[in-house]
Amino acid sequence: MGDSCRFAVAVHMLTILAEVPDRPCTSGEMAQSVNTNPVVLRRVMSALHEAGLIETRPGVGGGARLARPTGAITLDDVYCAVEDDGMIAVHKDPNRDCVIGAAIVDVLGTAIKRAETAMHESLRTMTLADVVASVRKARPKVA
Repeated sequence: MGDSCRFAVAVHMLTILAEVPDRPCTSGEMAQSVNTNPVVLRRVMSALHEAGLIETRPGVGGGARLARPTGAITLDDVYCAVEDDGMIAVHKDPNRDCVIGAAIVDVLGTAIKRAETAMHESLRTMTLADVVASVRKARPKVA
């Protein structure tokens, strides 16, 4: 039951790509900013590529680039590309002979569905362009 950080890593990577639109960026370059192994990023890149959010080119001079303008990529697009399961999991096999176990999955399922719907609606309101602008604003000022 670990927390997934794929979404945060994916947004971080896309923000890097948005800041270097004139050239492809390698997983090694991005790994320095994300502070992780490039292999971890390649898995995320694969999901982003499959979702049509980035273009990738292997080999010397290769790397990744955004496949769409930053204003056309919502945070929900990113979340759906990299996260497999819903945001909250329900245990799969409670005791159906127990009065609580017989009902808990359905009861929690309804609450979780509402929470997930609200989360997706919220993520659809923010684009990668918004993230890039916020990061630029939050950067420490260099003297």
